Amino acid sequence: MRYRRADVPGATYFFTVNLADRQRRLLVEHVDTLRDVMRGVRQRHPFEIKAIVILPDHLHALWTLPEGDADFATRWSLIKADFSRRLP
Repeated sequence: MRYRRADVPGATYFFTVNLADRQRRLLVEHVDTLRDVMRGVRQRHPFEIKAIVILPDHLHALWTLPEGDADFATRWSLIKADFSRRLP
């Protein structure tokens, strides 16, 4: 499957990210873990969080990437993988 995605270096992007199991409350139950994971990814792959709303089963985020960089997919992949690994 091919997704249509904007690919504008240095742009500001809006994301909605859902848990696979929408009945779980993992994002709010482990919000400190999520913060730590996002902080670590931001250190290795900088981006600016303009706004974020964390709800029990999904989140909304507004990010601005550095000039010349449009690789939000790698950042989300790293966040999802690291957050999943840290859950009990």
